[in-house]
Amino acid sequence: MNKDKIKSTNITWHESGVSKSDREQRNKNKGAVIWFTGLPSSGKSTIAVELQAMLFERDCQVYVLDGDNIRHGLNSNLGFSPQDREENIRRIGEVAKLFSDAGFLVITAFISPYRKDRDQVRKILSKSDFIEVFIKAGLSICEQRDPKGFYQKARSGVIKEFTGISAPYEEPQSPELVVDTEKFNKQESAKAILDYLDKNGYIQK
Repeated sequence: MNKDKIKSTNITWHESGVSKSDREQRNKNKGAVIWFTGLPSSGKSTIAVELQAMLFERDCQVYVLDGDNIRHGLNSNLGFSPQDREENIRRIGEVAKLFSDAGFLVITAFISPYRKDRDQVRKILSKSDFIEVFIKAGLSICEQRDPKGFYQKARSGVIKEFTGISAPYEEPQSPELVVDTEKFNKQESAKAILDYLDKNGYIQK
């Protein structure tokens, strides 16, 4: 939380009567943010849903925050300018932190194209609570998939400021995990992330 940007006055932070560690002991998992980033059509939402199902089967407290879904409500007043994209990720970062504090494994499926915005989310969380997962697929492959037809519209100029075409995407420099969806299907991709969570103690045995 950047206190320099808080406009509200005469407010105080109220501590919860139940700690994060208390919640984690009752749950089957640690609270953490699994932050997916990647080009449109790289497979973020598909893998997020698959991973959520796997974690749910393990009795974990898990929830998916999806980029399109969030723009139907919380972020419905934001467009796709660099400033709006920054605010979009800032809000999601704060919401994801609340889920993490509540002891959830929260999976966020957002393009989140700017490295500085992702790094800002990392900063508001404890070191082990932010797991950046680069959902990797080349631009040409993503264009071939294009399930929503957005790349075609972006190429023809119908959609402005489209990531990968008319707006930049900055790949993570040191993500916790890289999942190459040109090589692995959704089940294999989700399983790779599940294995990482198991190996690093995010899920109770």
